Amino acid sequence: MKIESPRFGSLEVDADKLIEFPAGLPGFEDCKKFTLLEVGEAKSPSVGVLQCVDRPEVAFSVAEPDQFGLHYEFSLTEDEEKLIDVTRIEDVVVFLILRRDEGPASSVPVKANLMAPLVINAVQRIGIQKIIGRVGCDVTLRAAE
Repeated sequence: MKIESPRFGSLEVDADKLIEFPAGLPGFEDCKKFTLLEVGEAKSPSVGVLQCVDRPEVAFSVAEPDQFGLHYEFSLTEDEEKLIDVTRIEDVVVFLILRRDEGPASSVPVKANLMAPLVINAVQRIGIQKIIGRVGCDVTLRAAE
């Protein structure tokens, strides 16, 4: 399948590289099919762009939580587990959506949405955006190595 991304130009996306978000993402409920584009070094798949296939103008910068020294511990509801077809926890990956603050008042150039991680079954290629009601025990900081 070919898409025209305003950010990346013409892209050829293989069907086996699609990630489906059956419910879409909050605010982007009509965006259900995405592909993950790697950014930077090929050996660093933990940073990338989640490019929407349904609406090519929609793309999100994403990173694995450990890029920020974070370790997530949260539970999925039974409905969420069924929706993304979780049978083995090892098949699940978590990404954070990143945003860049513009302007001189910003002391942190890139911020991550800690309250709504993307949870993806990497084998089945199905995902959800998990809305977490609170931060505290759910997210712990690890010391930088």
